Amino acid sequence: MTTRHSASAMESLAASGSVRAAAGSAHQPLLSVRDLTLGFRGPDDKAKPVVHGVSFDLDAGRSLAVVGESGSGKTLIGKTLLGLLPDAAQIMRGHVSFAGQPLLEQTPAQWRSTRGIGIGMVFQEPMVSLNPAFRIGEQLTEALVRRRNVPRAQAWTQAVAMLERVRVRDPQGCMKRYPHEFSGGMRQRIMLAAVMLLRPKLLIADEPTTALDCVVQKEVLDLMTELTREEGTALIFISHNLALVAAYTEQVLVMRAGVAVETGPADQVLSRPSHDYTLALLDALPRRLPPVDVALPDSALAETASAAAAAPAPILEVRDVAIDYSTARSGFAAWFGGKRSVRAVHRASFSVGPGETLAIVGESGSGKTSLTKAVLGLVTPAEGDVLLNGEQFLDAGAKRLQAARRAIQIVFQDPYSSLDPRMRVGSLVAEGLRADPSLDAAQRAERVATALADVGLSDHAGRFVHELSGGQRQRVAIARALASRPAVIIADEPVSALDVTVQKQVLDMLVALQARYGFACLLISHDLGVVEQIADRVLVMLRGHLVEEGTRDAVFDDPCHPYTRRLLQAVPELRGNRTDGFKVLSREVPAPRLSDDRYFDPDRPEKGAPLLTQVGQGNAGHRVALYADT
Repeated sequence: MTTRHSASAMESLAASGSVRAAAGSAHQPLLSVRDLTLGFRGPDDKAKPVVHGVSFDLDAGRSLAVVGESGSGKTLIGKTLLGLLPDAAQIMRGHVSFAGQPLLEQTPAQWRSTRGIGIGMVFQEPMVSLNPAFRIGEQLTEALVRRRNVPRAQAWTQAVAMLERVRVRDPQGCMKRYPHEFSGGMRQRIMLAAVMLLRPKLLIADEPTTALDCVVQKEVLDLMTELTREEGTALIFISHNLALVAAYTEQVLVMRAGVAVETGPADQVLSRPSHDYTLALLDALPRRLPPVDVALPDSALAETASAAAAAPAPILEVRDVAIDYSTARSGFAAWFGGKRSVRAVHRASFSVGPGETLAIVGESGSGKTSLTKAVLGLVTPAEGDVLLNGEQFLDAGAKRLQAARRAIQIVFQDPYSSLDPRMRVGSLVAEGLRADPSLDAAQRAERVATALADVGLSDHAGRFVHELSGGQRQRVAIARALASRPAVIIADEPVSALDVTVQKQVLDMLVALQARYGFACLLISHDLGVVEQIADRVLVMLRGHLVEEGTRDAVFDDPCHPYTRRLLQAVPELRGNRTDGFKVLSREVPAPRLSDDRYFDPDRPEKGAPLLTQVGQGNAGHRVALYADT
């Protein structure tokens, strides 16, 4: 990609509403976008512009990141390049050439020829892209047979080889399985293999790692950049994660409200941005916050003999909880029927006190969400107990369970899926109060008004969910959880789908509300930046086992277990300030205390059971899983 990046040029370009790549280069770029303006038709059938005069060039084998908040037009630009704009959208003006040929004037048949072979795309959620009704082998070989005229046996061999390249275990077995049998990270690898099998000249990756944990995220991005480099494929990386952009791409295009406000080499733009909006994005990056004074309820404090306040008793306790799932038998055993039991969580224990935020981190499938389902009474533990304010409630009868569920609320990752689109915001927030016999109609209305005011949406009670932005929807979800005045709020990936500026607003609001009401927060997240920003304590899970626990500072500054260390080192960080500039850093961790074979590894169960062991001296509460016989 060729661009000009100077203060005077940027000012004039930003003033005109577009940022153009330098023209007149001696060679012809692979992709050239000029003055692209996209709009949506309204009720009067007139188009209203939503992307305004965007221009850029991209050379073969180079990489470009398109960043910006939700609704800035990033994905629309990608869909335009694939000829997949929604019916209501239209190209108002502009020119796009790809490999020297005009792109926007193609016929439907030409578009079908371009997609896959010319331009490939990896979407955010591979489960949507992979057909759940067909085995992986059929899906990988179909395009090779139909588009490249490769014989079916040869296509199978090529597909297996590509699965090996993206490090899928047992590629031959993978070809015979269905998408639902794989984790999110494996599905994304398979999707990447499917796209790269056709050797496209341009790969568009639209938020390809948002739903993945840190280690898998790094593996997928490393594979993607390695494959594109080997094949000479150009890459457009659409993301709101600025650290990943800085680490994995050469050029960056910053979008705001459909306008390209800044462009240039990624290391220059993200280290010394010239536009205020780019600076605002960088200022919104998660940072470790100092401890917050929390207004604890009087009932949470016990008096000591000296009349001083002691440490508050835990609100929520999980004691030796194990969770099993039943699955159908496979192979020869299937002839005998019945099901087999698989242990998803192995005897986990933790507690969380009033005003405290406990974060649970770990890879996909590590048992994080299963634990929260047990806390909510949605999964019956095979062993162990869950206590609320010191009392068991899961098997204490329907009334006790209902009261406990009012006291334990949850904020889901995707509010659009968890909020009824047929109900107005006020009714959504009030819904959870209907089962509370202690409130009359006036009190419920007052509670709803207070909850909406707490999240800054006092004037939104009459709106529907589709009329709100992503950040506003998440605020509604938080208001709904707050309305019942819970003792515990479970936040399951509450900001992973939000862009960085909205993410900061929601997190700051959540911290302020916790300080006001004193609720305990159980945070489930794979975003370590978010965890470092708001968590007091951290639990690290690996394949159903707790492998490390401790205060936020102890776990982040002195990680012990090899998996914790790998998590912290997996994803780059963008650190700095406006005065000194920003730069990409890899987190440095101190030297390991013990050799790796001393730490519990779920892949080596024959060595014995794990034992959570205190770390060093003066690290109260910091424990790591070692083999019991070490």
